[in-house]
Amino acid sequence: MRIATYNVEWFANLFDDEGRLLEDDGWSGRQDVTRNAQIAALGYVFQVLDADAVMVVEAPDISRHRNGANALEGFAKRFGLRARKALAGFSNETQQELILLHDPDVIGARHDPLGPETGKKGGRDAPRFDSTFRIDLDIDATEDLVRFSKPPLEAALETPLGPIRLIGVHIKSKAPHGARDDDELMRIAIANRRKQLAQCIWLRARVEQHLAANDPLIVLGDFNDGPGLDEYEKNFGRSGVEIVLGKDLPAEAQLYDPHAAEALQSRIAAQPTTARFYIDDENRYLSALLDYVMVSPGLRPQAKRWRIWHPFDDPVCWHDDALCRALLTASDHFPVVLELAEAAAVSP
Repeated sequence: MRIATYNVEWFANLFDDEGRLLEDDGWSGRQDVTRNAQIAALGYVFQVLDADAVMVVEAPDISRHRNGANALEGFAKRFGLRARKALAGFSNETQQELILLHDPDVIGARHDPLGPETGKKGGRDAPRFDSTFRIDLDIDATEDLVRFSKPPLEAALETPLGPIRLIGVHIKSKAPHGARDDDELMRIAIANRRKQLAQCIWLRARVEQHLAANDPLIVLGDFNDGPGLDEYEKNFGRSGVEIVLGKDLPAEAQLYDPHAAEALQSRIAAQPTTARFYIDDENRYLSALLDYVMVSPGLRPQAKRWRIWHPFDDPVCWHDDALCRALLTASDHFPVVLELAEAAAVSP
């Protein structure tokens, strides 16, 4: 069984308000990429992925006038994808939804949010992800009220390997957008880091609930974060990814992603990367490890292989010219894929 996460840049721009693909020569949201070119590239990538389920990050928006789930099902039909059924969770106001595309012949999926609803007053014990989390992050005796701009998608899956809990995430970016000077840049960056960590603490609390219940669990998506990714991390002690993984906890309390583990081993050696951005004022590309597929200890025996479909670092992608070009045209992130298989029988 193949499970993937894929952040698709400006996917919403490829559809009209009726959810129909805009297959024309107008510009997409990607630099110097037409809608026709991005749609064709995405169709090719999704076809080659041939996944049983794909967590689409930055999926088309859901609002009174648009339905991102219907749009993705139309996209899947247009390109003949097995993963043709869309599952959405709580919608948001950012035009970047979390939607699970899956093959209904293989996987049954339903939105199954856990935790109490709190309203604006908030709660401390892992409330529902569309609610408010109360936490004191800076030990000033004043609780912060934290909300997800993109509430994680909690899904209950029925699979050939049995029931699996899945949480799709798109954690808030830490980039200091809107800063007018160095002081404001630092203030915004630290505030964003605090919010990002709070979201990860909230997510970790839900992970611990599933681990306590012995639920097979997959947490996947874009964390906009990784060990050593920015200079403010040292002020807080650890990255959000380390919090969600449960780094330094006993093995039975940890989630596992081999790319995160590799990055944590050495922060000065070359690391896996899942995204590639052009830095205009520096005239260069920045690569980063932002996307993960984490599994609980109970799923480790079934987790046979992780793979980042990187056009330059993955040899299969590099030697396939059509796939390499499609990956570079489709998005600034690349798919991360987990292969799951039935655990081998244990001899008595």
